Amino acid sequence: MRFVRAIAGVLLLVVGIPALLAGGALWLVTRHADPDGAFAARFETIRTPGHAVVVTDLDRLLRQAAPFTRTGQTLLRLDARTADGPAFLGLAPTAEVSPWLESVPHASVRRVTLVQGPLPVRLDPAGPTAGSPAGPAAGSPASAGPVSPLGRASWVRQGIGSLEWSTDDLAGEPMSLVVMRPDGGADLALDLRAELRAGWAGPATWGLLAAGVLLVVGALLLLLRPLRPREVIFVVEPDQVPVLAGRLGVTSLSGLGARDPGSTPPFPAVRQLTSVGSAAGERPRSAIGAEPGRPTTLADLDAPVRLPRPPAATLSLAWPPAGAESTARPVAVDETASGPPRCRRGGPPSPGDRCYPSDA
Repeated sequence: MRFVRAIAGVLLLVVGIPALLAGGALWLVTRHADPDGAFAARFETIRTPGHAVVVTDLDRLLRQAAPFTRTGQTLLRLDARTADGPAFLGLAPTAEVSPWLESVPHASVRRVTLVQGPLPVRLDPAGPTAGSPAGPAAGSPASAGPVSPLGRASWVRQGIGSLEWSTDDLAGEPMSLVVMRPDGGADLALDLRAELRAGWAGPATWGLLAAGVLLVVGALLLLLRPLRPREVIFVVEPDQVPVLAGRLGVTSLSGLGARDPGSTPPFPAVRQLTSVGSAAGERPRSAIGAEPGRPTTLADLDAPVRLPRPPAATLSLAWPPAGAESTARPVAVDETASGPPRCRRGGPPSPGDRCYPSDA
């Protein structure tokens, strides 16, 4: 379990710290928003001798310059003004805008850079050169008079002075953004201001901060949690309790941890712990109570166990042995006396008679 807690704590830190940092970064960014929650930026003044400023593929430009604007719940607003008043802004499919402005001098936006202060815009000239005598193509807007964007049915979204769109409006086919005078006049000088409203910024900020704090706190609780001491349970026979207590360095199992450094175990060191039960071929022993001949309490082991010594014996290999005892005289049976045979001293006994010195 300790290893599992360590791995889980490290994983929580690996996920929680980046989440906490991302939430902190978003919180710093949201502090620069307007009171209504919008992020605004101004562009450098755009000047072109043509009739319009065109973003050929708006979704590709946003993907390169500001990918965070392409997320869900994001609204973009663009305000444009000319020296004569509000400008026209329109959003239409690229397949319809390109043929319409093909024979009209205009400028195409190549790149927008995100920097502090006014955002620089790089333009590329497109269409015929302004003031050239090239004739208009059949069906072109120049053949019908001034290039006026008003009244065209190809616009998906249009506005005078400002235009607002979402990421859903850019889904599907490529869309072009056109900025020009309402009357289609040339020699443009545009002042642009962009505004971004990200509905996901606030929930994402507080969600990342809360998740990061919870994950980091959980990781610290797992990694810094004090280790609980393990319980060790010994299952031994009652007669082995003194041996176990001595191995643990205590006088009794109830005094664990209170050992005197100068004390010695009061039992013989030759005794060994044996397993509970009996081996094959042995007489089974009861686990309750001590067998006869064994001490029943610890007090019985206070005095050292002494075994009785055998009597001293002297071994001598000399022959004949020194100090041999004299042999008693043989006992003979008196056969002449009447009655049962009697034993008498002297003379050899008769065969079959049993005489003992106590009978003589």
